[in-house]
Amino acid sequence: MGDFKRALVALLVILFVAGGLYVTNRSVTPKEATWEDIQDEAEKGGYRIIKTGELWDRYREDEKRVLLVDTRQEWEYRTGHIKGALSFPMEPTWLSRWKKRGDLEALLGPDKNRLIVFY
Repeated sequence: MGDFKRALVALLVILFVAGGLYVTNRSVTPKEATWEDIQDEAEKGGYRIIKTGELWDRYREDEKRVLLVDTRQEWEYRTGHIKGALSFPMEPTWLSRWKKRGDLEALLGPDKNRLIVFY
């Protein structure tokens, strides 16, 4: 009976570990965001969405007052980005934003009066 209990415990441990590996390593494809999702998230976060024309006007007016932050992956940034944009690769998830909040504060700097645009 002792061998049976040990085998059962070993089997349960193997199933538990395999299940844990499956859950933590499977791909999670984020749902495609709709315009309404973007507007809702912006509103909840206290952000304002501006159109490209308004951004261009502000950038032409005083490009030092506009901070452009490219949130795509590093390789995407290297293939082409808006002139003057800083690279800050970030996944579009709350966990990624939470993990990188200190790095983001350092990137943005102390000037709280400039327009910050994430794309």
